[in-house]
Amino acid sequence: MKNLLYAAAAACLLVCSCSKPADDDSPAVTTKDVVTENGVVKVTPYEYYNAFRNPMKGWREFFGPGVDKKRSEYPYPYGTMIKEYMQWNMMENVESDGVDKVIAYSNHRWEGVEDMNVKVIPRPYIIWMEPYEGGYAKNTYTDHPDDLNGWHWPSDFPAEVRSKDNNTPSTGGYFDPTFQDRMKKLVKKLGEAWDNDPRVAYVEMGLIGEWGEHHDPNITTVWLPHTQSFHVENRTWIPGIEKTLGDAFKEAFKNKKVMVRYAYEFTDYEYGIYWDSWAIDEEIERGYNAMMRLGDRWKTAVIGGEITWNWGSLWNAGYRSLESCVKNDNTRALISNQIRDLHCNHLGGVTWANWKDATFLAHAGNLQKIMGYRFLLKEFNYPARIEPGESFDISFKVLNSGSSPFYYDWPVEISLMDPQTRDVVWKQTLQSPKISQWMPGDKWDASKNSYSIAPEEYEVEETLTLSADLKAGKYAVAISVLDPAGMLPSLRFAVFNYWNGGRHPMGYVGVGQNIDEYKIPLSSFDDIQSDRSLRYVVEK
Repeated sequence: MKNLLYAAAAACLLVCSCSKPADDDSPAVTTKDVVTENGVVKVTPYEYYNAFRNPMKGWREFFGPGVDKKRSEYPYPYGTMIKEYMQWNMMENVESDGVDKVIAYSNHRWEGVEDMNVKVIPRPYIIWMEPYEGGYAKNTYTDHPDDLNGWHWPSDFPAEVRSKDNNTPSTGGYFDPTFQDRMKKLVKKLGEAWDNDPRVAYVEMGLIGEWGEHHDPNITTVWLPHTQSFHVENRTWIPGIEKTLGDAFKEAFKNKKVMVRYAYEFTDYEYGIYWDSWAIDEEIERGYNAMMRLGDRWKTAVIGGEITWNWGSLWNAGYRSLESCVKNDNTRALISNQIRDLHCNHLGGVTWANWKDATFLAHAGNLQKIMGYRFLLKEFNYPARIEPGESFDISFKVLNSGSSPFYYDWPVEISLMDPQTRDVVWKQTLQSPKISQWMPGDKWDASKNSYSIAPEEYEVEETLTLSADLKAGKYAVAISVLDPAGMLPSLRFAVFNYWNGGRHPMGYVGVGQNIDEYKIPLSSFDDIQSDRSLRYVVEK
């Protein structure tokens, strides 16, 4: 593996050096990756140019229980998140059901995700498809108890009654006088179950409308209904539901980022958006343009969604799969520019894709690289020699070449590793880094393929203290970003300096003695994308 990696790296660097003039800043041409001056080692790592799996970003998956089967290569090459549609009646079937039922069902549905380093995006919902849209109460081709199809009202709640007359309000269901209070109680339980669950990446609000997509019925009357040409109160929309939902989720979720379906709703709240119609012409105004008007919302709120190729302009263009969308140059450019414009964190639609299609894999990888964050270590500095029991200084510079921040402040760790066994012999968590503040650029210029406001280079400087009992010797100094759930390495920087297990060895350091070699050979590094050993810990 290491020889193959070395050959791949050399080939990559050769391509870079041949395709750029010799006086540019290409690392293949001018960068010295390790230099020592005045007792300080300065490392400039080579960028890992390929795409790779990283937590809470990129291609997001979905599986329908009992219908979609996870394939042998799961998780897929770039998948670190899976959307979980969570049926109301499975989490609360009668009002007296407690939060323990939500937790038990979540445990059942999400079993083992931590061992694959996968996070979930739960979306509570009630109706998969309405009967007047061709839906049915129960699936007809599977009897799987977790099946998502059908209607999932709690058993003690009055059913909706809908007239065929477009002017007549409905009764029961969403429109029952007790619905909004009942829903607030459910959201409170969801917050108690999910707000501190390390398996949860973000939460999609859902609940209202088909698939929880906030239409049929609508949240507001800003846009016309999907099912008729005019709005009727308590038929096509639910008066007061926007504030009820907005307040309930704000109160229930203090730690997890919440996303809503449409950018023109919930304007009094700082929620993210799940736009489920990326690159579709019919959704430009209510989707893309409405999201652009949110301004800097993306800096603290998650922007995501999916490429739904089975309707509108994508379907009319003849697309019948995600692969066909992504492999078309013009459509891929549109998707790419929207990702950059809107600071997209993740996109769905890949569950059924053929990852063995080499052309699709390459193009999907290029989109994976720009979705979400992509942290480059531009420089790392540390003393050539450190003494047991004494303090020493480290510093490093980070640049986010992706499209969004990482939305949580996970801890950054510095460690010393035995270069032979790769065991960690000492480690310390840094106090100053706030990685949620490592922002990408802004104001995308498609003509120049770059942000008009270039990403900032962030510098971290900190003083650490080495353990007094560490024996003298030669070690590798490493940096890693830990998942707080278990404090294990998880988030990776896009650099070649990598060892399986999630840590980035920067260079050799002498502890209590001088050494004459600081550079770690490129041939000793492991391939980031090939490492499937990462995981986190869930306390149950």
